[in-house]
Amino acid sequence: MPPPRRTVDHTGIMAIRDLAQLLANLSVRQRPGRWCFVSGAAIPVGMIVAATVVEDEGTTAVITVDDAEYLGIEPGFVAAWLTLEVTSALDAVGLTAAVATALAHRGISCNVLAGYHHDHLLVPEVRSADAIAAIAALRAQATSSEGIGPNR
Repeated sequence: MPPPRRTVDHTGIMAIRDLAQLLANLSVRQRPGRWCFVSGAAIPVGMIVAATVVEDEGTTAVITVDDAEYLGIEPGFVAAWLTLEVTSALDAVGLTAAVATALAHRGISCNVLAGYHHDHLLVPEVRSADAIAAIAALRAQATSSEGIGPNR
């Protein structure tokens, strides 16, 4: 079997393309805070915007719930921010699908943001522990059923 496909990017980081390797190395970290999506809001200078998406209808920003409430916005969806701690190549196939499927099987909604180094998931805050457990189970399944891991 050939070695897993990896790419060294311009930052010198080795990005993984192989889905089995991605799942076997998958871990998750929860970013502190409570997060929400806002659109059409005037964000004051100095307020931290963690992510933006420009759409035809307007710009969506991800900010803390506290900041949204400060702006007079009642968040419709309060999220926990989970970061997948595996360096996936931007053209890797299947990682977000596998994670979203694992979460869907547990009835957990998931909004995915792709960063250069990691994928980020915004899941319902009240289900964050369940989401973390689902991702851990996905890794465990990958390492046991695929024969991947340090002892294999």
